[in-house]
Amino acid sequence: MSSLAILPPTTASCSPRRRHLLVRQVIAAVLQRRPLPPPSPRFPGWTSETVRDVLSSISTYFFLSPRSVGRQRPSGRHRSPLRQRSLRCESSSARGPAARRDPDTVALGVAGALEFYSWAESRCGFPHDELTCRDMSRLLARANCLPILWRFLRANETLVGTATVTEVIKVLGEEGLTKEALAAFYRMKQLHCKPDVRSYNTVISALCRVGHFKKARFLLDRMELPGARCPPDTFTYTILISSYCKHSLQTGCRKAIRRRIWEANHMFRRMLFNGFVPDVVTYNCLIDGLCKTYRIERAHELLDDMPVKGCSPNRVTYNSFIRYYSVVNQVDKAVEMMRAMVSRNHGKPTSSSYTPIIHALCETGRVREARDFLVEMAAGGSMPREFTYNLVCSALNDAGEETLPKDLCTRIEDGMRTRFRQVLQLKPMMRGKSMFIQEQV
Repeated sequence: MSSLAILPPTTASCSPRRRHLLVRQVIAAVLQRRPLPPPSPRFPGWTSETVRDVLSSISTYFFLSPRSVGRQRPSGRHRSPLRQRSLRCESSSARGPAARRDPDTVALGVAGALEFYSWAESRCGFPHDELTCRDMSRLLARANCLPILWRFLRANETLVGTATVTEVIKVLGEEGLTKEALAAFYRMKQLHCKPDVRSYNTVISALCRVGHFKKARFLLDRMELPGARCPPDTFTYTILISSYCKHSLQTGCRKAIRRRIWEANHMFRRMLFNGFVPDVVTYNCLIDGLCKTYRIERAHELLDDMPVKGCSPNRVTYNSFIRYYSVVNQVDKAVEMMRAMVSRNHGKPTSSSYTPIIHALCETGRVREARDFLVEMAAGGSMPREFTYNLVCSALNDAGEETLPKDLCTRIEDGMRTRFRQVLQLKPMMRGKSMFIQEQV
């Protein structure tokens, strides 16, 4: 960390590479449990962007479990926890997400983050703003250090705004700590923050994620009261509709599935009654839930109603029908829906559109048509999955049909290898970070 004192004056304003070196120096000092030195007179000072980089790097280095290495980026698909977590039970039984992380490493990261936060203000004269306070609050929430989080928010009450508490609610909801997220929502009054519609939507989403629909509807009823300061918007109803449809398939009970789908339809009609116009995301969520529960007539009613409401269907809308008709072995209707999507200029079919049709054709013995659709998909610029490609190749060999052209096979295999590298590109980076931690320790 002594090299921090001889960094050139351009470091704080900085190229990304030099800012990255500065962040690694702070991380190394935290790992080696060395105190942060006073800044050099040549050091121009910290900026908000650099402080935020350090805080976000601490959560990346210290709070990820070994099971997280190699996963997709947060912008990709993410399986959220479906049950309310209990930190007390996880600490006593050594089970759950918290047990997969090293508690000593997490405690070291929290202590280092707090030390750096106070050091930058007291020794370097950096005035913290709402953005750095928000990142520090997010770090404490991700570490599941809730008592420290509440003390930090009260101590920095002047920097805490509605957006900061909303971000804390979002992180706690993603961690499966729904009760704690709801408690943070009710603590906004103590912090002199007024909740807005984004705060309500965030806590409603956290409640619906674990199936607490009664509490979510209670908050929606409060928003719908006459003269309410935060009336709901279209996204509020979309959250509830999407959650009802997702949880209907997770119950495994026909009666519960019917009840959840009825609630989703009721919420959709309630949205229309209150004067809100559903957008394409609302329609797609409800149509997907109806198709997966075999209520195709109601799904077609919504599809016909979309142009009336001024909403144009897209590829996601048609993919729900394509998957349904492929599952029920009505492949011709699935092909008809895909052709209708192209003819109406509502989207371009991709691998998610072709794959259900190809699988259904292979299962019914229509191997030539499956090959033609695979060639059409590759010609359109979409690469099939490895399972789909192997399924078509094996079906052609078993039926004694003509195989795919060699140049097409080479292009498909190259595309699959490129996709593998894109999905797994996080694993070498995480392995390098773990090696960096071992070297510093």
